[in-house]
Order: sequence, then structure tokens, then C-alpha cells
Amino acid sequence: MTNNFSFSPVALPYAQDALAPVISAETIAFHYGKHLQAYINNLNAALPGSGFEGLSLEDIVRKAEGGIFNNAGQVLNHTLYFTQFKPAGDVSAPEGALADAIARDFGSFEEFKAEFQKKGAGLFGSGWVWLAADTDGKLHITQESNAGNPVSRGLTPLLTFDVWEHAYYLDYQNRRPDHLAALWQIIDWHVISARYGR
Repeated sequence: MTNNFSFSPVALPYAQDALAPVISAETIAFHYGKHLQAYINNLNAALPGSGFEGLSLEDIVRKAEGGIFNNAGQVLNHTLYFTQFKPAGDVSAPEGALADAIARDFGSFEEFKAEFQKKGAGLFGSGWVWLAADTDGKLHITQESNAGNPVSRGLTPLLTFDVWEHAYYLDYQNRRPDHLAALWQIIDWHVISARYGR
């Protein structure tokens, strides 16, 4: 059953096999095609009569609890996650205002990457590591368990690595750090800079 306020999966801005070997087509098929779709189905089923009909995902995540929060959070998280990638090519790095902010707040791009990977590898259980910005444009790395998102802290999410096992287990088994290190090859920094918006 559908309603006027239902959510749909974001369209992938690349072919399903375009991120290989960093993320295989098989992982995309399961992660995007099955896991994300399940969160969307669960959220859409829970919305009627909840009082959250018609709100954006961000607003639902800010206000909801329990199952609605979990499913809305995962839809928002995966939407940001899947739209931040591009096929691997030249090694890219942030430019402009985002590059300046990373240098200011972390010392250098390499120091930022090292801290980001460390926090992703060190997050216990399932969750997400995020680069987020506060209202002054200062950057923060946050660890969020389960369906957590920095919007709950009043921050703007910019970049995320998914450390739920379903994001990497088919390709990397239990080697979470190797997966995190490989993801830099496919980040679309134009997308991240646009989210930063400065």
C-alpha cells in the first residue's frame, strides 16, 4: 500500500558495476537493491498516522524515535552514502573552501583521512563515521551507531563511510580498515563540496 508521502530509493548516479573493485556490483545489488529498499519499505509502512507524514527525512530523523527513527535514519544515511561516489579515476582531493576548512580543522588532508579512517575502524558494532559541519562551517568527525546521523546533533552531514558489515563483507570480509582505505578512490569531492556550500 502506498501513500502520498512515501519515499523512494535515490537514483544511483553511476552504473551498478562502476565502483568496482572498491565496491563490487554484487555489493551494490545487495546493499542498495535490498538493504536500502527494506528500510524504505519499513519507513513507508510506518508513516501513515504517525504524525511524520509529509516531513523531510532530515526532519523525521531530528524528531522521531524507535522504528521510524531507525528506518528514516538509514534511508537518509544511505541516500547520502550512495550519492557521494563516482567511478575511480585520478586520485582526487577536495578543493576550494572545503579543502581550506579541512586544513584548518585537521592540519592537512592526509591527517583528516587518517583520523576519519581510525574513527571508522574503531567504531564498535554497526554504524557510520561522518564528516559534518556546524553552523559556523567548522568541521567535525562523528561516530554514529546504528542509524545515527549528525543532523541529530544540529550538524550538516557532508561525507560518510558505512561501517555496517553489509556495506563491505562480500568484498572485504572482516577487513573493515582495508575497505575504509579503499573508499577514498571513489569519493566525488564536488558532491561533498556542494553539501558544504561555502
